[in-house]
Amino acid sequence: MFEFHQYLGFLLFLTILTMGFWLMFFLVGFVSYWVGGATWEAYKEKRAKQKEEEA
Repeated sequence: MFEFHQYLGFLLFLTILTMGFWLMFFLVGFVSYWVGGATWEAYKEKRAKQKEEEA
């Protein structure tokens, strides 16, 4: 059915595929956290500037 080197190639393929999936999963989470934080900080600065101009 399968020879040993074909089995190792399949395991290598699955390992690389799985590592790529988890890396993508981590990067999507990290980038969304980063963009959300930057947006929140910009909002807070804008709000503080408006309060400063009112006073």
